[in-house]
Amino acid sequence: MNHKTAERTRIDKWLWAARFFKTRSLAAQAVESGKVLLNGERVKPAKALHVGDALRIRTPVYEYTVHVMALSDQRGSATIAALLYAETPESIAAREAARASRQPRDPASFIRGRPTKRDRRQLEQFRDEPEGG
Repeated sequence: MNHKTAERTRIDKWLWAARFFKTRSLAAQAVESGKVLLNGERVKPAKALHVGDALRIRTPVYEYTVHVMALSDQRGSATIAALLYAETPESIAAREAARASRQPRDPASFIRGRPTKRDRRQLEQFRDEPEGG
């Protein structure tokens, strides 16, 4: 974690450093479009973030509700990024429910007309898998 950021960090930089978005520009777009709420309110990407702030983050796949535990404007490893925030238990439960509702698709559902050689291999592999996993 950077020593310069002990007091505050831009919200778009923090979201990028915490690995919610792949690029800082994607993080800034999400903040600008209202997909990120700071303490329940829309803010601009340059808004200063402080330890203890609550964030609601909607990514393309999941929605997170987190509390800022530490500040950083440098992107590090995923283990370091996980130390920057604490996700609420409700958010974790909702994310797990969303993950469970996204069922794996049957490869046969994508086939149109006669199966190709690749399609047949996928079907065969799907049929040969044991029931448990």
